[in-house]
Amino acid sequence: MVVHELDCKIRPMDVADYPRVKALWDRSEGVGLSESDTPDGVAAFLARNPGLSVVAESPAGEIVGAVLCGHDGRRGYLHHLAVAAAHRGHGIARRLVEHCLSGLASANIPKCNVFVFRESPEAVAFWAHNGWAAPTWQVMQKRIDA
Repeated sequence: MVVHELDCKIRPMDVADYPRVKALWDRSEGVGLSESDTPDGVAAFLARNPGLSVVAESPAGEIVGAVLCGHDGRRGYLHHLAVAAAHRGHGIARRLVEHCLSGLASANIPKCNVFVFRESPEAVAFWAHNGWAAPTWQVMQKRIDA
């Protein structure tokens, strides 16, 4: 059964959701998980950003969408937005993002960034369609070994 946006309950992500959210991310193209996305890493992220990360839950209790959301005190960040393939195109992703942006606004965060793989044209199209634009700067990264 296809779940539409209004059928879903949008609620804060909980640490106990990790196995089901991770399974959704694993089967979602364009989601790039790393060594930071362990149960402990996600639990630390959720604790640092309470109530900002959310899941979409079907009436049957299935997690059909999820996104990590947090901020550093001045900029918001979205990670790993995913909606189960059978439920895409029904507004679930938009509702998840709106919930995150509302939470960031309540925390007085004026801007939000999202990380999108250029090699994922569906993801790039989703974000562009919803008013997001690519900045002129480039992200660089360095691994920090303990």
